[in-house]
Amino acid sequence: MKKLTATLLAGTMAVSLLAGCGSTAAPADTAPAADASAETTADAPAAEAETSGNPSNVLRLCLASEPDHLDPALNSSVDGACLASNSFVGLYTSAEDGSIVPALADGEPEVSEDGLTYTVTMKDGLKWSDGTELTAKDFEYSWKRAADPKTASDYGYLFDLFARNGDELDVTASEDGKTITWNLTAPCPYMMSLLAFPVFMPVPQFAVEAAPDWETNPGAWAMEAGFVSNGAFTLKEWNHDESMVYVKNPNFYDADNVKLEELHFMLSADDTAILAAYNAGDLDYIDSVPNDEISTLKEQPDFKVAENLGTYYVAFNVNSKLFDGKTPEQANAMRLAFNYLIDRDYIVENIGQTNQQPATSYIPAGMSDGNGGEFKANDADYTFPVEDGYYALDTSIDEAVALLKEAGYEFDENNMLSDATPLSITYLTNDGSGHVAIAQAIQQDLATVGIQMDIQQEDWQTFLNDRKNGNFDVAREGWLADYDDPINMLEMFASNSGNNDPQFGVNPTSAAPDWSKYDELITKIKAETDLVAREKMMHEAEDMLMATGAVVPIYYYNDLYMQKTNVDGIYATIFGTKYFMYAEVK
Repeated sequence: MKKLTATLLAGTMAVSLLAGCGSTAAPADTAPAADASAETTADAPAAEAETSGNPSNVLRLCLASEPDHLDPALNSSVDGACLASNSFVGLYTSAEDGSIVPALADGEPEVSEDGLTYTVTMKDGLKWSDGTELTAKDFEYSWKRAADPKTASDYGYLFDLFARNGDELDVTASEDGKTITWNLTAPCPYMMSLLAFPVFMPVPQFAVEAAPDWETNPGAWAMEAGFVSNGAFTLKEWNHDESMVYVKNPNFYDADNVKLEELHFMLSADDTAILAAYNAGDLDYIDSVPNDEISTLKEQPDFKVAENLGTYYVAFNVNSKLFDGKTPEQANAMRLAFNYLIDRDYIVENIGQTNQQPATSYIPAGMSDGNGGEFKANDADYTFPVEDGYYALDTSIDEAVALLKEAGYEFDENNMLSDATPLSITYLTNDGSGHVAIAQAIQQDLATVGIQMDIQQEDWQTFLNDRKNGNFDVAREGWLADYDDPINMLEMFASNSGNNDPQFGVNPTSAAPDWSKYDELITKIKAETDLVAREKMMHEAEDMLMATGAVVPIYYYNDLYMQKTNVDGIYATIFGTKYFMYAEVK
């Protein structure tokens, strides 16, 4: 998911990206709720911090700053997915062991022999948080709404695998609201994972359409506290850019097993303020710390690192004025040159510091191939330009200079850009000490051949929207997978995707790559029933993506967090979503 996040380590639905549920590609940065100095942080070791008399039924945490959307159909960030997954729930959900288990569904779906038709029976007595009956008809409405272009869901493309009746999804709730049935265009090996994903969660039609401007502003109904939901918690208070209070929902289908009465969120992107609040005993759980504190904090027993399935990367806007006057081949050469200048090992060892794996290709290590194996295990399928990925980990000034010369740039005898052909770029990032440190490292790498790079920092919401709208030359990106299949990492770059930040195929300039073949290939992959052929096509799609140089992989994510030793029961998936409904404060 975009998995993008507002902080460094840890996630788009797109997204596609931070990677930690709250501060990276996981969204949420905002004005700090408190001020703190590095001295304060250093004087209060996290492992020794007390809980300051925190009630045992309240969990206090910080995942990120002000969320962009709380409507599960509109969210595309990791922090937003965390909030959605604790305030909404779908037919199925993720268990602590990573398996997909029934939530509102009464057992497993009935699936036709050809794998195209699914029928799910729902539990009895389901309710929305206001006590209104919740039925299969709510799912029919919600899925059709999310797939409707008028809703402008960044994840609307996930419904492309559904069959259609005219312009509507082929999804039907029974008359009594007990069952929901849908048809696919091809068997989907990751269907169950989708059913636990936020965009497949239900929203209440009566609440959505009660907002005065719901047709032009689809998310308006969930922009203030008090909106109706169906998850373990409901939002009671929202002091924008400062804090949120969620309270237990007595109408949650599994309310008897929810021990917490409240979740108190601090909304902040200030790593120093977040850590100071944790050390002072005002927070029980955080997933963002100052970058220069990691080396010390990781020795503490309450500093944890969890596995993620995703990639931290840099993206070029292929329609940027940076490429004016260039042919598509020259623009590609310019972007590829950047890949050979970035020292990924330095970034991982000195900035990431939690044993991330340097990335030489976009699909993350460990991702399934959709056919019982591992996608990256098939090294023979990598065709551009090295056998074990796309870019050797060792930087190469000679390769970079050669590519820039192909793009029309001149160099002196020291391999520095000539004054006759200068090159300067602006690198866009959100606030966060880790993101800024990575930007500064890249800035130094590019300077080795005379490229000037300016770093532009923005608040989280502005940053997300500028990337989405293509208002950038180069930007930091992150994507945690929404489900374990390579198509999730590839379909986000289709022209019609709301997570297509590089703007492939979107009002292209003369220097942009022709993206029609990529779009066609993604469509074929989704329709392919031969899983071996499907895997080969996905390698082909990654080849096409990497050949543009517009997606620059840096490392494969993991997720740091700090959790007080008296807190138990929080769990997270490899996709970056964190679940608090079964947590306890002892």
